[in-house]
Amino acid sequence: MDSAPAKPWQGGGSMSSRTQIVCLHEGEKGRSIDPIFIRSLLKALKPAWIRPWEGNNIVRPVDCGGRKTLISRMPGELQACLNRGGHTTLMVWADLDHDMDNGDQLKDAFWSVSKDAGITGEQFEQVVFVFAKDRLENWIDFLRGGETDESKEGPRLKQGRHVAEAAKGLAKKCLAGAPIPKIPPSLAWSCQNWRTLVDRTRI
Repeated sequence: MDSAPAKPWQGGGSMSSRTQIVCLHEGEKGRSIDPIFIRSLLKALKPAWIRPWEGNNIVRPVDCGGRKTLISRMPGELQACLNRGGHTTLMVWADLDHDMDNGDQLKDAFWSVSKDAGITGEQFEQVVFVFAKDRLENWIDFLRGGETDESKEGPRLKQGRHVAEAAKGLAKKCLAGAPIPKIPPSLAWSCQNWRTLVDRTRI
């Protein structure tokens, strides 16, 4: 069977073996669980290839409000990372709402805006995309209870401790490398992107 044609943003690309990470995410500062989940996940994975920012933070989260703002802001943030050199990696965490069927469809939306802003396919391919359906609450629901229904919004969480514990649980599953039963489709899609990041940074 012939392989599917490559997307216009699918290219080669290379990354430094030691990188700093900038994370764009939806939500307003102080009201979003995303920074807690992101920091807890990356810290628990303990990747030797991440070079901390000043203050020993392994990631710099950037609050971007809604998804439309996030999409429009991404090209400029990517260019800023490229200007810093090969030691800065951009991760984009967004909500895969019900107007999007899957991660590739939302990624195409980012590509359309980025292309118009002058970003090349090779540059775009260096971005690591993480898309949860509907929000990270669905992943946390799965990580805490073993299953979730992505056709419905996961229960809202107010305690950061529960968010951090779920992220650490995901890191443990990732490090184990074994298949994850009942894994939500959006989490499986995002985990594949994370593995791509790890493979590139081993070079």
